Amino acid sequence: MSSAKKWVAASLAGVLWIMPVIGSEGMPQFGQAAPAASAASAVTVNKLGEEVITSGAIMMKYKYTTTRSGKRATGLADVIRVDLNNPYVSVDVMTGKGGNLTTRQSTGGMAKETGAVAAVNGDYFNTGGEGSPIGGQVTAGELLSTPSQLNGMYAFAVTKDRKPLIDEFTFEGKITAEDGAQFPLSGINKGAYNPEGGSSTYSHAHAMYIYTDAWTALERPKNSSTTPTEVLVENGVITQISENAALPMAVPKGAYILRTHGLAAQYVTAHLTVGQKLTSTYALISKTTQQPLDPATLQTMIGGHTILVNNGKAATFSRSTSSIGGVRARTALGYSQDGRYVYVIAVEKNNNSSGMSLTELQSFMTGIGVWKGLNLDGGGSTTMVDRPLAETTATLTFDTEYGTEQRSIVNGLGVYTSAPKGEVKGIKISGDSVLLIGQKASYSLKGYDTYYNPIDVAAGNPAWKSSGGSATVSAGEVTAVKPGTVTLTATSGTANASTEVTVLGGEDLTSLTVGTPTAPLKAGASVSVPVTAATKSNGKVTVPNSALKWEYVGFEGSVQDGKLTVNSVKEGVSTGYAIARYDGFSTAVVLSTAAATSWEDFENVTYPLAFTTNVPAVKGTAAVVAGNGERAGSKVLSLGYDMTAGSGKMYAYAQWNGTTGKEVPAAATAMSLDVMGDMSLNWLRAEFVDNGGATVYVDLAKIIDWNGWKNLNIDLSGSGMKFPASLKRLYVVNVEEGQDERAKTGTVAFDNIKFTMPSLSSEAGLPKGSAMMSIGSKAITVNGAKKAIDVAPIMKDGSTYVPIRYVLDAFGGSAAWDPATKKIMVLRGSKALDLTLNKKEFILNGKRQSAEVAPLLLQGRTLVPLRLVSEQLGLTVKWEQKTKTVTIES
Repeated sequence: MSSAKKWVAASLAGVLWIMPVIGSEGMPQFGQAAPAASAASAVTVNKLGEEVITSGAIMMKYKYTTTRSGKRATGLADVIRVDLNNPYVSVDVMTGKGGNLTTRQSTGGMAKETGAVAAVNGDYFNTGGEGSPIGGQVTAGELLSTPSQLNGMYAFAVTKDRKPLIDEFTFEGKITAEDGAQFPLSGINKGAYNPEGGSSTYSHAHAMYIYTDAWTALERPKNSSTTPTEVLVENGVITQISENAALPMAVPKGAYILRTHGLAAQYVTAHLTVGQKLTSTYALISKTTQQPLDPATLQTMIGGHTILVNNGKAATFSRSTSSIGGVRARTALGYSQDGRYVYVIAVEKNNNSSGMSLTELQSFMTGIGVWKGLNLDGGGSTTMVDRPLAETTATLTFDTEYGTEQRSIVNGLGVYTSAPKGEVKGIKISGDSVLLIGQKASYSLKGYDTYYNPIDVAAGNPAWKSSGGSATVSAGEVTAVKPGTVTLTATSGTANASTEVTVLGGEDLTSLTVGTPTAPLKAGASVSVPVTAATKSNGKVTVPNSALKWEYVGFEGSVQDGKLTVNSVKEGVSTGYAIARYDGFSTAVVLSTAAATSWEDFENVTYPLAFTTNVPAVKGTAAVVAGNGERAGSKVLSLGYDMTAGSGKMYAYAQWNGTTGKEVPAAATAMSLDVMGDMSLNWLRAEFVDNGGATVYVDLAKIIDWNGWKNLNIDLSGSGMKFPASLKRLYVVNVEEGQDERAKTGTVAFDNIKFTMPSLSSEAGLPKGSAMMSIGSKAITVNGAKKAIDVAPIMKDGSTYVPIRYVLDAFGGSAAWDPATKKIMVLRGSKALDLTLNKKEFILNGKRQSAEVAPLLLQGRTLVPLRLVSEQLGLTVKWEQKTKTVTIES
């Protein structure tokens, strides 16, 4: 073997499995040898911008557009372009924790640990295995994992003379005893798997593998279906041999263990003894050229899956992609035709982006200049981190499929800088770009040098100033004063930097949302009332308490440190309101005696509960059982499931009271329950049947990503459910897309289910009946009794206007007029309605909406559009054209 080298006791890695390989995108069908032909789906690419990460590496943001099933789809992709001609930048493979195989860590965690300025997730791995990559891996010039004997699995590498390559490799090696006898090596640091094209279906049968101290797991490997004979080699000398049993130890540092079985174990018995020297040689073999490649010539290598791009064109897939298909988040690697640039690619799938299919990814890659490229693990694993200019650490580039959560994986590709410290090139102001009136925020000044790496500039005691009067600044602390945009400028020595800060006013908001929309109306009650603002630019901002003005109707109260406390309740009041105002925009907490009503605690269940499923092969139980741990002494509803024999989209239901469910008697605005999670990453839902017979599905948790008990609070106000309704099922869903990411067995439990039903008091206590008014008549007839009013309803431009006071007198509620802002706040039951004179926009329960007509002023009285107000307050309006009469009913 011309490029063979002596075995050096070094960290090597690679793992496979008896079962097919599992990656987060899905389960690659390794038994399907026939390649799938691909036809690239056209993707239009638009570069949104770029920013330098470090000398030789830039981040480029792209927007893409494509057509799927006749509909336009858009999304975002992030590309780190690494210039291999720049001597200060490099790429290398990160491994688990501490650089050890059989450990897992998030992409961000590995980047922080290794000092990477940017990184993405890496190779596919078996989620049920020890925790090591499927493909080959070289880190810092050292072979850590050998390729698996699987067809069509490509790898990306960079040679020590900084040339990129993508190829499919096999591994060849041998062990030589002191007597000259040799035996072939099958791999280094590999897990158990099903090889393709060999004589055995078990990777470790009659085979010899090397395990180094990088393999930290005590099993070498687990689930191999073989009993090993193991040989410990230290400093090239055999120090222990364990026949027909694994050595009871981890691999000592600097040593390696030769793991053998069958024919390989017979070789050990015949040729190896303690005290003898043992040597090993090995090489990688290109399947394309059949030529050997000395791993010593590589700086780095990472395994992937199918090839995607070859010679600048979409390539025929080298493996079946049936199980990693669909539209997902994607990760890929490639390089340019001249070999100068490496492209590190991540496609987002989140609230801002739709993800990509593999054929769309091919089109995208060719569109940005990739000459040759391959697919890395994707889906829930897709993660990219990068270090923003002048910052010291890499942070999440975009939300993953799981939000801000990063999946723990076995390796990733990092981008590194070795540049020396340069001179100050520029400075940058770091801090919020959006503030609210009254908010205080700290801003820092950070610098970067001539190599675009962070440099300390704080020691220069920078000077700060702001333009305009919307905000003031002192020593980096900014106070927002009024709506508008200010330019914040900082100067340090001869360098200066500016940034724009926008102070939002009420007109910039679309909604104000209180985290706890309802609360108990009783003295001493205290609830957390965090307020979040949604802006017209689709942003979300946490509103500091200093920016809010609170008003209390029906009770005396206060808000301190984000908590609303009821001090006293006015006599005879059953519904109160805590109104939060921000620059004329309002939202309200409705307080009633029915808040958070206990609905089921499972202590005395008299109705049947049963386990059901949509797939006969799925098994499980649903029953009230005694709690344990923190629930000891109480009862809980336990839902256990086993979906391992099922397929497709699978459900495990806890079915309530046969098919009828259990009634939720009144309009519920929120639901709370305690849930014991099982970290299965499955989807947790509730199914209701409402008063109109419609099925309403409510998400309790998109991902069960916790163990132990957790309280969930669910907003039902936007569900459209008609009450009374029935809770029919609580259930776990294992969806087909990315199914390998989630556990198919587990147990969840439920306790203390409560519903917030303000209608039990705030709505049910409102007057019922009907009222009639006629255009031009200063009279109103309420439930047959006629009385005078001081201003008559009018008809204007096809709309009827009435003095709101008389509607509320008839049907309950109150109205308050603010002459300074020309606003009318209408409160009725669980509704808080904010109207503005001569403005068509109105705010209902904290959400900005638009009407066709606006309130107006007539004879010193405020008249409001009758249909708008009555329908928003839950009343029914009927119009009689002949008599010009309006009938309002509740």
